[in-house]
Amino acid sequence: MPDGSSVVLADDPKSSQPGSIDGQSVYAKISWRLIPYMFLLYILAYLDRVNVGFAAVQMKQELHFSDTVYGTGAGIFFIGSAIFDIPSNLILSKVGPRLWIARIMITWGIISTCMMLVHSPWSFYGLRFLLGVSEAGFFPGMILYLTYWFPSRERARSVARFMTATAIAGVVGAPLSSALLKLDGAGGLHGWQWLFLSEGMPTIVAGISVLFLLKDHPDQASWLKPKEREWLEGELQRDRESAGATERHNFLDALRLPALYVLAGIFFVSQISIYTVNLWMPLILASFKSGGAVKTALSPGEASVIARYATLPYLATAIAMAIIGWSSDRLNDRRWHVAACLLLSAAGFAWVAHAQSITVVLVAFSLASIGVFSLQGPFWTWLTTMVEGTAAAGGIAIITTVGGFGGFLGPYLTGRLRDATHSFDGGLYGMAVLAVLAAGLSLTLRNARSSPRKS
Repeated sequence: MPDGSSVVLADDPKSSQPGSIDGQSVYAKISWRLIPYMFLLYILAYLDRVNVGFAAVQMKQELHFSDTVYGTGAGIFFIGSAIFDIPSNLILSKVGPRLWIARIMITWGIISTCMMLVHSPWSFYGLRFLLGVSEAGFFPGMILYLTYWFPSRERARSVARFMTATAIAGVVGAPLSSALLKLDGAGGLHGWQWLFLSEGMPTIVAGISVLFLLKDHPDQASWLKPKEREWLEGELQRDRESAGATERHNFLDALRLPALYVLAGIFFVSQISIYTVNLWMPLILASFKSGGAVKTALSPGEASVIARYATLPYLATAIAMAIIGWSSDRLNDRRWHVAACLLLSAAGFAWVAHAQSITVVLVAFSLASIGVFSLQGPFWTWLTTMVEGTAAAGGIAIITTVGGFGGFLGPYLTGRLRDATHSFDGGLYGMAVLAVLAAGLSLTLRNARSSPRKS
């Protein structure tokens, strides 16, 4: 069995029907069919996961939540998700993506809508935990689903296109949340309640649509010609064989892969950083007035302005994610791209801690956001080059489980440190140090060489 920390792939064998199929045309067709729809689903997932960051600008004041209460509730989502990610993804690999993704989305849409009923710290903790439980398996399931359609040499770009939704969710979610927060008092509801209601219901509808629109495997894709389906299955099989993935196809094989634990450590740090951006950026922006004075109370209009400011880092991130995913595939490199992204995020977080104006904070958060989000495309290609089948499902879920604890730890510790020191600086510097350490960790792994691209 090849060493998990150094996977070397053989050159891709020639197609059994040379010249008969335009491979790039097939991948373009798949991308246009799958990625926009998956992109939409992930936007809904991300909005329902992080909209509490925008809601908190009003919610904390009206419900008298401390920063510790908010950080705990925001982060406890990831405990629920982490506990159930592995069983959820293993179930998905057995019953198929269509049924399981639909179940996940309908369930979390219902829980997300119920967030409008929060009235105390314990109701906040309980619903956020249930939201994590209900959403468990969605992200690792989508990553696994992409491996059913794209070989490793095409995967970083496909993952990057799909995961650009995390940034676009901020671009869309910030002005949408801004508008919803202005509904404060309409129909007897607070603005933050309108936010949860209006962003939760569409997820239920989208979950129902999955039952009719998502195909489990290429052999079910009527929009591919029979020869294209046959060619694609051959390409995917050759890619798995050349990577050694066919030698690692069950859950225990994933557990024996040394690289899995290094990647889990890197992902743990990335999740601490990502959800500090998502869940604390609006509140950090709100803490700045002229001269950097702390803003302790915000009107609905001011909360709306802060939500619009938060659009800018996400917009810059959406552009960068596509470029970095393209670069990673073109250079067939994962290691240096991941390390560079982590170092960029470290610089961004440290700069946020030094910033004295909201303009500088926005620029610094843009760097941090670009770094932690853009590493996702190269990162997920790394693991999915090494394993297949149940090993892929389990390996992805193990990494997201470990990452889930990072998703809890970042928001929780930021809130605790903020209450203890009345400053965000300690948490921001801590994240910068962790990102540098994760960059060093990524350089201990060698690139997994995918087979060369075919035009």
